[in-house]
Amino acid sequence: MSGPIRRVEHIMGLPISMDVRSAAPPVRAAAERAFDWLREVDRRFSPFREGSEVRGWPERASPELTEIIDLCLQYQRSSGGAFNAWRPGRAFDPCGVVKGWAVQRAGQLLRAAGADSFCLNAGGDVLAVGEPEPGRAWQVGIRHPQLADQVCAVFGVRDCAVATSGAYERGAHVVDGRTGRPARGLLGLTVLAPDLTTADAVSTAAFAMGADGIAWVAEQPGCLVFAVDDERVVHRSPLLGEPVVTPELLASGSRR
Repeated sequence: MSGPIRRVEHIMGLPISMDVRSAAPPVRAAAERAFDWLREVDRRFSPFREGSEVRGWPERASPELTEIIDLCLQYQRSSGGAFNAWRPGRAFDPCGVVKGWAVQRAGQLLRAAGADSFCLNAGGDVLAVGEPEPGRAWQVGIRHPQLADQVCAVFGVRDCAVATSGAYERGAHVVDGRTGRPARGLLGLTVLAPDLTTADAVSTAAFAMGADGIAWVAEQPGCLVFAVDDERVVHRSPLLGEPVVTPELLASGSRR
């Protein structure tokens, strides 16, 4: 059987959908492993689950936990402390990096099995590989930060990732680590990057920085930004005027 795979599961507290085009049997087996992996990540690295690695702090950190900690430290340093997974009085909370990191790895499982055209969507954070049909890019809509039933932008993407941070889904859950208070200055911020690990972490860190995060994203290699500030002014990288965002376009943007 080589038809498409379309599947949705509720993991990490959000819907995660998979759309794989023309999936051969090895890809179907990889799709099962991808969802198993995402459930494993939720068990092991959620700060809300008793017994998870980030709550229990094992005597010796696993390679995966070490990688997550390194990512958190990297973005804490580069954001000047606005991104901070170690808030006072709270357990270590790596949620700002774990989702994108986990979904990127799920995509790698699919690619290793031979999938060359698929889209993974984790609560609006998207990894898009190949094309849904020859000559047509994946279309990724960005939810309007104030009107839940509308989108404020649509991007055609091929072989790249899109992640959005905002306060409209879960309230003021992104905290500016420099002040300990909810991030202010932006209604929503979207990052397009070569991979979802980068897109998710950069969008979270930039949103925590407030309006200063817009310029900071533009300095991150391979990243483009679309943001709406709290005055409802739209800010976007010039290259987002191109019809399709590709890794080559992202690389050219980082050289500007």
